[in-house]
Amino acid sequence: MDDLLQTMTRVVNTLARGEIRFAVAGGCAVYARGGPPSGHDVDIFLRKQDVTPALHALRETGMKPVNPPEDWLAKVYDSDVLVDLIFSASGRDITDEFLDRATSMRVGSAVAPVVGATDLMIDKLNVLDAHRCDFVPMLQIARDLREQVDWPEVVDQTRASPYARAFLGLLDDLEIASTK
Repeated sequence: MDDLLQTMTRVVNTLARGEIRFAVAGGCAVYARGGPPSGHDVDIFLRKQDVTPALHALRETGMKPVNPPEDWLAKVYDSDVLVDLIFSASGRDITDEFLDRATSMRVGSAVAPVVGATDLMIDKLNVLDAHRCDFVPMLQIARDLREQVDWPEVVDQTRASPYARAFLGLLDDLEIASTK
């Protein structure tokens, strides 16, 4: 987690200096909001039009851009730490309105806008499918963030996913959160 937080700090400070709108997302956002630490990568949400300036600014700090096959994000490496610059999350474009919902919070040694718990849960549930259906880490996240989440909004925004509906039913049955 220390390497992730150091990279995240470099990224958010670089983007802030470049006046590029963003929000910390993914595991770092969950951690900032009191959830379990993540050791995977750094996720940053930003608008599509800000990807090129962000890549340029991060390249100037020594980070190495790579060309991913996906069409909804860009990637850079800070040594061995991967940073995903995501402009479309689970089919939802990152917009000014989306970024406006982020809250300025301390994440490690940085203060940065952090994606809200409701948006985090929506995104995490909307990526569940037959190949990514591990509820175990999601249960801890839901338990740790439950008071910060607008559960009726999560239900509304994930209703098309049978995997999300199953997970939300499990939360009800375990009395972690009332989603009905």
